[in-house]
Amino acid sequence: MVWIKRWASAILMMLLIFAASATPSDDLPSFGILDMMIYKGGHMLGYALLAIAFLHGLAWTRRIRRQHIILAVLLTVAYATSDELHQTLTAGRSPAARDVLIDAVGAILGLLVWLRVRNLLSRHRRSAQT
Repeated sequence: MVWIKRWASAILMMLLIFAASATPSDDLPSFGILDMMIYKGGHMLGYALLAIAFLHGLAWTRRIRRQHIILAVLLTVAYATSDELHQTLTAGRSPAARDVLIDAVGAILGLLVWLRVRNLLSRHRRSAQT
């Protein structure tokens, strides 16, 4: 049961990303001139959330260490790569190394923001207790 609590968010994010990648290009919404920004922003957000979910699974009840952060990024990039390969099986979609790079940037930025917010909340709780 603990395993499910640790990894459920990562599994859910992977399923959501997989479903999005399985959507044929003709079925994707069009945002006109904003297409590129919305799609690439979606990539960054999705993979930021996946990296945070991986970190949650890796450092469940332990103090977060540098190794956890590095492994969360590596797992996220590995999933991004497999997702791009998955797109070769989807009508009208094709893999792009640029997307893996965007996903990696999203993962790193997401983890940086998450860790910063986490530290600020922790400091706030400690100062409220004294």
